[in-house]
Amino acid sequence: MCFSHGQESGPDGTKIRMLTPLAEQAGWRVESLDYRGIDDPAERIDKLFAWCMQQTTPVLLVGSSMGAAVSAAVAHRIAVTGVFLIATAIYVPGYEAFNPLPLRCQATLVHGWRDEVVPYRNGLRFALECQGRFTLLAGDHGLGDAESLERLQVLFQQFLVSHEKD
Repeated sequence: MCFSHGQESGPDGTKIRMLTPLAEQAGWRVESLDYRGIDDPAERIDKLFAWCMQQTTPVLLVGSSMGAAVSAAVAHRIAVTGVFLIATAIYVPGYEAFNPLPLRCQATLVHGWRDEVVPYRNGLRFALECQGRFTLLAGDHGLGDAESLERLQVLFQQFLVSHEKD
């Protein structure tokens, strides 16, 4: 499993630190790529794609904001086991070339109702187009409030159950 952080975050962000133990308890080996200093989404996509190509076991991708868009772009290029996308930076003006469709796996998408960076309607549109599971939480773009983080953990555990390792 690979976590991809957002543009303003890092590989040890709050959500990654919170979700990693859940993935490890479910038997997944977790890596979190470091995209700091890489502003070009295409370079981030290439980095995650290269990581995926080196894997010898099933791959789950988890991403937040730009990291979610990067994860989705890779899931469009190659078949991965599933993607868990948080506040996906999709249908953003200036980044239309990175709007991936279709995905080659099952997608779970979570977005904040009060997202001030990427409107929740963008996430809903993407979920409808890729036939993904969509959950709308009360939080903002970062989903860093206690209620959103708690709900995010529950949704992630459900995602893990639907992708149990053999």
